[in-house]
Amino acid sequence: MGMQINTNLAANNAYRNLSNTQNDLSKSLEKLSSGLRINRAGDDAAGLALSEGLKSQIGGLTVAARNAQDGIGAVQTAEGGLSQAQSILQRLRDLSVQGANDTNNADSRNAIKTEADSLVSELGRIGSSTNFNGAQLLDGSRAKTATTDTSLKFQVGANGDAASQISVDLGSADVSKIAATLKGQDKTGAALSGSNNLSGVKVDLTAGDTYTVTQANTNASFSFTLAAGDTEAAALAKMQAAAGSDYTVSGDNTAGYKFVSNAAAATGNTISVTAATPANVTAAGTTGTEAAPKGLDFSSASASQASIELLTGQITSVSSARASLGASQNRLESAVQTINVAKENLTASNSRIRDTDMAEEMVKFTRNNILSQAGTAMLAQANQTGQGVLQLLR
Repeated sequence: MGMQINTNLAANNAYRNLSNTQNDLSKSLEKLSSGLRINRAGDDAAGLALSEGLKSQIGGLTVAARNAQDGIGAVQTAEGGLSQAQSILQRLRDLSVQGANDTNNADSRNAIKTEADSLVSELGRIGSSTNFNGAQLLDGSRAKTATTDTSLKFQVGANGDAASQISVDLGSADVSKIAATLKGQDKTGAALSGSNNLSGVKVDLTAGDTYTVTQANTNASFSFTLAAGDTEAAALAKMQAAAGSDYTVSGDNTAGYKFVSNAAAATGNTISVTAATPANVTAAGTTGTEAAPKGLDFSSASASQASIELLTGQITSVSSARASLGASQNRLESAVQTINVAKENLTASNSRIRDTDMAEEMVKFTRNNILSQAGTAMLAQANQTGQGVLQLLR
């Protein structure tokens, strides 16, 4: 081998190996200091993509757990309002039992009515004021029907599919309707007996509501939904479209709409029109009559007995609503536990992909550190190999 000083191949080789060692040493230091095996896409492109996907799920589940906890809070708020409403109903029933006794004189019955009216007003206040972060809970506005779904929806998953949501229907927890019923404002709707037609029916065109037309002893029924501000003509068009061939609908809201059954066997049966909000339908025509309002009455022993039955039904309804809310709360609590388990497992999976094995990386760091020191020494030695040429120049 010749002796050259212009090109030192040994030094070049030592420098290349030292550069590679320094690069590996730098990566080891980065991983050890950050605790992450993947600090950039170049470290593991496929692993980075998988890890970022897992991070999205973990972050989504973290928020979903908080959502479920908020949902539990909303359900507990509603159940608390129902609990108080049920206490009031129980007291009202006690008053009804007291009123069913003929030892009460007129003054006693007036005192019972005064307390009952106050309690019913409180029921109405509970129905209109119970809310969670502005969302009304006990006024019937959070219900699921065949045409609308305004139930409370809680996002308890990290994805945008239906399985990531839990809906809570508060339609049965309508304390406002209970208060209206006890005040005698809950009308069952317009009705006509002894004919196959019903005329003079008026609807509330300013509020908008869902109405149902039915006929006794037949399956001919239909429903239509009006929007607030519909004109008389628009309302009639919706009725006619919904009625199909079963009924002939005519008239307007000024004189009242007329519903005629086209069923041959309908003669002599009762036709009725009901509304989701009962007060929004009236029968002002000559053939239509409104059902007598139901409400609390303590004017006599027999009226008080009727009030007992009315309150018993309302208490049962509230109990059913509370049971439904209890089931929803248990479901949400179970969802929180499921979310936490999933989050823990996904976090573990992400850790295995992205986190540094400190022991293994320390072994690599020690090896590269030694190689770096050795490489530096060998580069120094290689740089000295050309010194022998000076002996020839003396």
